[in-house]
Amino acid sequence: MTHHAPRAELATHAVFNQSEPLTGVNWHDDDIMLREALSRAGAGVHAASLSALGAATGSEAVQEQGRLANENPPKFKPFDRFGRRVDEVEFHPAYHDLMALGLQSGVSAAAWTTDQAGHTLHAGLLILVGHADSGVCCPMSMTYACVPALRHAGWAGDWIAGATSGAYDPRFLPMEQKTGLTIGMAMTEKQGGSDVRANTTRAEPIAGGDEVLLTGHKWFCSAPMSDGVLTLAFEGGDASGDGAALSCFLVPRWRPDGTRNTIEIQRLKDKLGDRSNASS
Repeated sequence: MTHHAPRAELATHAVFNQSEPLTGVNWHDDDIMLREALSRAGAGVHAASLSALGAATGSEAVQEQGRLANENPPKFKPFDRFGRRVDEVEFHPAYHDLMALGLQSGVSAAAWTTDQAGHTLHAGLLILVGHADSGVCCPMSMTYACVPALRHAGWAGDWIAGATSGAYDPRFLPMEQKTGLTIGMAMTEKQGGSDVRANTTRAEPIAGGDEVLLTGHKWFCSAPMSDGVLTLAFEGGDASGDGAALSCFLVPRWRPDGTRNTIEIQRLKDKLGDRSNASS
C-alpha cells in the first residue's frame, strides 16, 4: 500500500535511505532471465498470457491483496453457531481474490489444457503468482499435481474436469454444484513424518463399489478446505495388517448422498511462512 505524501523530515532525523515500494512492474516482461528461460523451454508462445499475469501480480492492487491475506490468516470454525459440526476454514477476501487470479490465469489447468509447453507454462505462471503471495501457490500447485494420480481411476473424470476448469469457486458445496474444484493433500502422520511407510491409516472396502472407509489421523493436511484431499492408507492384508499395501485415495469433503464427510480438523498450524494458506 502506497501512502500519499508521508513525512520524511521528522523531529529527530530524516528518512533518506529507504527504497520505494516495488509496484507497477511486470514480473514477466521486466524479468529477462525468467522471460528468456521460459522462451527457450518452448513457452514463448504463451508470452501474452504470462505477461498479463506478470502485470497483475506486479500491480499495487495485487501486492496489497498479498499483504492483507498474510496479515489476516485463515480461521478454523469447528462448529456453527448452533453447535453443529462444520469443520470449515474462513479466509480473508484477499485470499479468495488471489486464488481467483491464479486459477483463472491457468496455474492449475494450463498444463493439461494446452498442447504446447504446458508444464513450462504452469511453472512460469506459478512463479508469477508467487510474487504476490506464496501461500496461495500451495493449493494451486496441488490441484495441478492431482491430475496424474486421478487418471488412474476410471471414475475420476468429473474430478479432473473440475480441477482443470480454470475457475475458482470458493463455495463449500458438493462438487456437482461447483464450477471449479481444488484438491489438497494429507499424507504424513505423527509417528512417521515423511516416512509414510510408518503410516497406520487403514482402508476397508465398502461393498458394492470403489468406495472405502478410511480410519486414521493425519499430522499435516494442506488446504483442508479443498473439495477433495489425496491421502495415503494401507489396504488389504490380514487382520493384523501383514501384507497390506500402501495406496493413494481421494477423500471428498462431501459424501455421494450430499452429507458432509466425517473429516474432523483438529487445528490450524501456526507457521512462519505460507501464512495465508491453511495447514491443518
